[in-house]
Parts: sequence; structure tokens; C-alpha cells
Amino acid sequence: MPCFKQRIDNNHYTKEISEDKTREERRKMVQQIGCRLVLCPFPLQGHITPMLQLASILHTKGFFITIIHSNYNSPNPSNYPQFTFLQIPDGISEPEASSFDLIILINNRWETIIKDFLAKLLSEDPIACLISDPLLYCLGGVADSLLLPKIVLSSSAVLPFRAFTAFPLLRERGYLPLPIQDSRLEETVVELPPLQVKDLPGADVSHFEKFYQVVSGMVKENEMSSGIIWNSIAELEESEFTILRQEFSMPMFPIGPLHKYFPTASSSASSLLAEDRSSISWLDKQQPKSVVYVSFGSLVAISETEFLEMAWGLANSKQPFLWVVRPGLVHGSESLELLPKGFLENVRGMGHLVKWAPQLEVLAHPAVGAFWTHNGWNSTLESICEGVPMICMPLFADQNVNAKYVTHVWRVGLKVWNKSLERAEIETTIKKIMVENEGKEIRERMLILKEKANLCLKQGGSSYQALEELVSYISNLQCNH
Repeated sequence: MPCFKQRIDNNHYTKEISEDKTREERRKMVQQIGCRLVLCPFPLQGHITPMLQLASILHTKGFFITIIHSNYNSPNPSNYPQFTFLQIPDGISEPEASSFDLIILINNRWETIIKDFLAKLLSEDPIACLISDPLLYCLGGVADSLLLPKIVLSSSAVLPFRAFTAFPLLRERGYLPLPIQDSRLEETVVELPPLQVKDLPGADVSHFEKFYQVVSGMVKENEMSSGIIWNSIAELEESEFTILRQEFSMPMFPIGPLHKYFPTASSSASSLLAEDRSSISWLDKQQPKSVVYVSFGSLVAISETEFLEMAWGLANSKQPFLWVVRPGLVHGSESLELLPKGFLENVRGMGHLVKWAPQLEVLAHPAVGAFWTHNGWNSTLESICEGVPMICMPLFADQNVNAKYVTHVWRVGLKVWNKSLERAEIETTIKKIMVENEGKEIRERMLILKEKANLCLKQGGSSYQALEELVSYISNLQCNH
């Protein structure tokens, strides 16, 4: 924060306030002196990254940051020397970290431990508020017991969240769990247009009762909070935010896209996997808008058959491609050994395969013409910010909802996944988006969304204003408790 200088030595600090500021400005700055925030990310890549991005943004506004995190998927504290990191000894092991079991385990193990952590922190310094992930639904009761205000950072878009809040009604009306009759999958969910039953988050979950338990806890966590921070853009989901504000009385702060506050930074600092820099040097040799970038995030797993169809679809399209084939992409395999004999030789020069890529840099590279994605919200928003059309292959949770918005509302992408994944459909979809008129029209619409993403962060823009409101709101929380 430019209004004062900050120095931290051995956990003690001094602040100097410039004398040339108005009385009101000095009053606001004084409110923030000693203002510490405690942030708790859920230990998955798609949740850790936005939480650390938010922490960096708030740190530039003068707040002191403490990160409480799991020993599982622990971020690297040395990448964030400006923050204090506290690790919870929850004992989560790799075999335990499977889907909803991980969420339930962490909430069961964290409740008592984190209450002790927070009580100790409160005995040493005042805390303005706790900012947590809604998947950590055990924290609502903990914060209440300590009289500590809590704000939630939602890592999803608004429409999936509205769908989660409607789960009891959707279940009552027979939309959930997955209907036995395939014909019902195409039904429009009248409460949540433009979604069809097949688009609902959780409609395809095999262990629906566990998923329902997690969703119920997450919704309750949001309802108990003092506010919700959204990694989204008000103009991108304008009608959804209007409805949400009618349904919920707490303040809403759509301050996204979080990753664009530091446009020169990469995602390396928060990445749990080592990024292969050969991605960028390979892209440097390709023609503008010629490359299909393929990445399905850190969690998605597909079958061997689907993997092979993807490989042949990419090869047959004759378009250059950068494909992230991380360990675990194929169930129970390191993936690359499953490629057909001679495949890598056949695509040499046209295709480049890596285990992990610096995605923000890749999407911003002029050679990238399309992004074949699972439509996690972080990836979807990053693609919009760089104006890159999407090939959508959603698989679980909120991904179907995001893909529906991409293909049917914003109309900036095409879906490649229907009942099965077939090489001919992959080839056709890639050609449509890369070289045909349909792709040209999609690209034009995407550039309009990109402009909205750029304008919202400028002074007077919607996200700029929302961040100013958030900073003021947190400062007042500090003064009022």
C-alpha cells in the first residue's frame, strides 16, 4: 500500500504514515495498522492457487497474511517470504486423498486442531477476519466460537454455486441423483436456466450421498459467512449475481480475475508440480494461433481408451498441439507408455508432450489458438482473459455448468465430450475451431469477453471497485470486533 511503509523484523513491525495525506485517508490507514488476516486454502491445486493469489492482493493493500494449510499438498513457504505459514498436522496421506473422502477427512480432522491454532494466534495479535475455502465447512462453527468474522473465497462461478444451494429442491423434484431414464438427461432445469439435467454438478457422481454431504456443508459454510469473495467478473455473470444478491443478504465481492492483478507473474509459485519450460520454447517456433493447448488440470483422470482416442484425434487433425500428460491422467498409469508404438515419432514437430506446463504463460502465448480443457473454473477464466477459444470436455463437479456457459451462453467454445470420446469427433471439432468460419466467429466473441476482463480491473472497473469495497469492509470488521 503506497500510503505507508512497512518493515517486518522478527515478527515485529513499524509503520510510518505519510503526513501529506488527508485526515480521512490517515484514518483508514490507521484502521489497517496491525490488521492480520488468516487464510485457509483447501489442499487441492485449483483451490490453493486462487487463495494464494488473493493473499498476495490483500498483502499489497497493507494486510499481514498468515496461511494455515494442510501437510498434504503443502505450498512452498519459500515462494512467499512475505507471509507466515502454519502447517496443520492432519496426517492426510496420498491413499486417503481420493475425491470426497479427502474433503470429509479434512473437515473431521481440522475442527479441533484449527480452533487451537486460531485461539493461539488471537492471544498474540488481533485478527481482522478468517478467509476460508467453503469446502472447509468445519470452520464456520470454529470462527463463531472464537467470535472471529469469516469470509469465504469461492473458487467456482456463481451458477454452479446456485445449483449447489438448490440441491434439496433438485433432489425433491427427481433431478438428482442421476435419473435412470436417459431421456430425462436432456430436460431443462426450469429453476436454473440454461442448464439441463445432465449439466447439474453431481448428476454423474457415483457416490452421490457423500457428494450431497459435502455440498450441504459447503452451502452452510457460505450462509454462515460475513461475506463471499468471488474469483469472477460482475459483467461475465451479471444476471447470476443479480439473482444471488436477492437470495443471500451478505456482501458479495466479485474481484476476479485474481491472476490478472500480477500480470507478469506466472503460476509457478503456487504450482504443486514442476512446470516444464520447454513448453514456451516450443511454442516460440509455432505460427500465430496455430496450436491446440490440451490440459485437464491436476485432478481429472480418464480411461486408457479415452486417452488413445485423444491421441489419434490430435494426430489426425494435423494441427500443432501442446499436450499436458501428467502422471495419473490415465487411471493407474504413467500415461505415456500407453501411447501406440511409433506415435511420438509420427507427431514429432507437430506435437509436444509435457508432464506440466506454465499455463498462464501458455495461454498468453501468441501461438496458442485453442484450449482443450476440462473447464475447471480457474482454467475457464484464464482462457477468457487471454481470448483463447475453448474445446470443452467437462467431467465432474462444476465443470459441466462452466462448459454449458462457454458453449451456449457466451458461445466461445465447442463441446467434444458427449456419451463417449471418439477420434473422428475430436478431429472434426479441432478443425471447426481452428480453421473454419465457426471458429472465426467464436474467436470474435471471445475477444469481446477478453476486453471485459481487461476493463474490470482498471480504475473505476467493477472488480477494481469490488476490491476497494472488500478492503474497506475488512478494515471495518477489524474495528468492530
